[in-house]
Amino acid sequence: MSLIERAFREKIVLVGVTLAGGAEEVTEQHLDELAQLVATAGADVVERVHQRRAEPDPATYIGKGKAKQLREVSDELDADTVVFDDELSPAQSRNLEKILGRTAIDRTAVILDIFAQNATSEEGKAQVELALLRYRLPRLRGRGLELSQQAGRIGTRGPGETQLEVDRRRLLRRAHKLEAELAGLERRRRLQRQGRSRSRLAKASIVGYTNAGKSTLLNALTGAGAVADERLFATLDPRTRRFSLPGGEPVLVSDTVGFVRKLPHQLVEAFHSTLEVVNEADLLLHVVDASAPEPEAQVQAVRAVLEEIGAGEVPELMVFNKADRAPGEAAKLAERYPGGVAISAQRGEGLKRLLDAMAYEIRRYYCTVELAVPYAKGDVLAALHREGEVLATAESDGATLVRATLPLSALAHFAEFMVPA
Repeated sequence: MSLIERAFREKIVLVGVTLAGGAEEVTEQHLDELAQLVATAGADVVERVHQRRAEPDPATYIGKGKAKQLREVSDELDADTVVFDDELSPAQSRNLEKILGRTAIDRTAVILDIFAQNATSEEGKAQVELALLRYRLPRLRGRGLELSQQAGRIGTRGPGETQLEVDRRRLLRRAHKLEAELAGLERRRRLQRQGRSRSRLAKASIVGYTNAGKSTLLNALTGAGAVADERLFATLDPRTRRFSLPGGEPVLVSDTVGFVRKLPHQLVEAFHSTLEVVNEADLLLHVVDASAPEPEAQVQAVRAVLEEIGAGEVPELMVFNKADRAPGEAAKLAERYPGGVAISAQRGEGLKRLLDAMAYEIRRYYCTVELAVPYAKGDVLAALHREGEVLATAESDGATLVRATLPLSALAHFAEFMVPA
């Protein structure tokens, strides 16, 4: 399932193109990140090639002359693969491979390869394989003579079918099978979410750029034991844990897959069911690596993906992590974004401020109240359990005293039983 050979460490040449209106500094920053992605995939960058041009060449993206220069560089360094920072069309990939005499892939292929390495759950593996198939299908044509041989064995006389057609049909069958499996898994996940929704617990989702510290924050808040590694896309499978805010209100918090610039559309589609937890959240904890070279560019990249999956309107709390590495920058960012909080999830610094900020945001939609429910009103107690979260009960003369967290939209239903604060 891999797109990068890992029997040995491949030698990689990176290619970045600055188009009209773009800045070379931005291209270099994107190449820095691409180099990280390549290293995570298990290969070594041996050279970078940069080009400025008005617009991409339809046939080779960089133009035939530049492609020939790139071949000379690759030959001299004995490079195995050339990786482009921008997405290549299937035709561009084929044309480049003919000129370069070696594999030519793009950032999308590298990201898909990393996801393929890191997927561990049944759903994660199926999602990644489906994304890989969607990426590979349009790139089947022209892979070589073996894909244009006629089958035409005994009993199948006539023009027969090309090996390309056989391969395409086989991949399409596999893609349809994976889509059916994921549909079943999505139904199961939807039932789980419905069960959580019936409890009316407040829900928070941790989102952010890859390697911003989302899993470390989940561990710090809940002791979840999630994998927290200094690698890109170390966590693909979401996990949900329950914990309590300082006022005692219970909250469900979920970790999600990290985002990145130019996140492949195939992955966004394949991970749609996984990302539904973001759409259904009451609050997003948008974690930003304050020590990153371009934290605000990462913020914009994450927000672009949130818009793509329909979560652009979910309330957002900005969390600037790794303040122990860049305290000045974290403080500036927290001031720049209203309500922002600077923390170090690894050291536990600033978590009290974060919890207070979370409680403030969630209390805009939920409220903890005291009620006195007459013994004869058993249906009201049942409704409290159904509509909210019952935190404590005590018996009194003729009534059950209840402390419960309710969504603001449900308060009117229980107004006659509320005890004045």
